[in-house]
Amino acid sequence: MLNSEQRVELTELAGSSLDEAERVWEEVGDVLAIYERMEKLAAKAIPTLIPGYPFIREGRPKVDDFIAFMVDLRDSSKHLMQRISARTTDVTQLQRIYYETSALLPVCSKVIGYHGGKVTEYLGDGLLALFLASKDKMPSAIYAANRAAFNCIEATSEIINPLVEERYNLPQMSIGVGMALSRAIVTLVGLEEFAQPKVFGECVFYATKFSSGRDEVCIDKRLKGAWPRAADGVLSFSHRRINGHDGYVVIRKDKR
Repeated sequence: MLNSEQRVELTELAGSSLDEAERVWEEVGDVLAIYERMEKLAAKAIPTLIPGYPFIREGRPKVDDFIAFMVDLRDSSKHLMQRISARTTDVTQLQRIYYETSALLPVCSKVIGYHGGKVTEYLGDGLLALFLASKDKMPSAIYAANRAAFNCIEATSEIINPLVEERYNLPQMSIGVGMALSRAIVTLVGLEEFAQPKVFGECVFYATKFSSGRDEVCIDKRLKGAWPRAADGVLSFSHRRINGHDGYVVIRKDKR
C-alpha cells in the first residue's frame, strides 16, 4: 500500500509527465520524434542498471538469481487502433497511447525503485525490471517485488486513471504484472560500440508470459515455491494456466 508521501510524489510525477507529453505532442507531432523523446525521458527518469551489477565486462558474464518483473498495459493495441467517439474526447488513438504510457512508465518505475528494484528495459507499453534474489536476499526480494507489483496496480488505478480521465476523458487503464524467479546470465550484447547489458534467463521469459492479467499479479511455479511462509497468511495463490504455462495469481486477502 502506498503511503501518503509516495502518493503525493507519484501524483506530481504523473502530472508533470503528462504536461511534458502534451508539450512534446504540440511541438513535434511526428511519430518517430515522439518515440525517440519517450526513450530519452525514460532514460532520464529511472536508473536502468542491473541490481547488484553496476559494471559488467565484455567476455566476463555473471550468473545470479533474479526476480524478473514485467508490467504490461492491457489492450494497448486496441487503444492505438480503435477510435474513441469524438463526442467523448478529442484525443486521437496515437495521442491516447502516448499520454497513457508517458504517465504509466515513470510512475511504475518510481514505485519499483521505492522497493529496491531496477528497471532495465522500456518496452513501448510496458517495462521490465529486476530484483536481485541471491540466496541471502531472496526472502526480502520476494516481499519487495510483491509490494511493488500491487503498488503499481494501485498507482495506475488510483493516481494515473483519475488524471487521464480528468484531462482527456479517457477510459480506465488496466495493467498486468508478471513475476518469475530463476538463475540468469548477466552479459553484454550487441556490437562493441553499442554493447548493452542484458539478463538472459527463464525468469524473463515467464514474467513476460504472466503479465497478461488485468489488474492482477501472476507468478511462475518457481517463485511460488520459494515464497516465504508467513504466519499472518495475508496472501493466497490461485493456480491458472496462463499462455500455455502453469502459473499462480497472487491474491491479497485484504484486497489492498
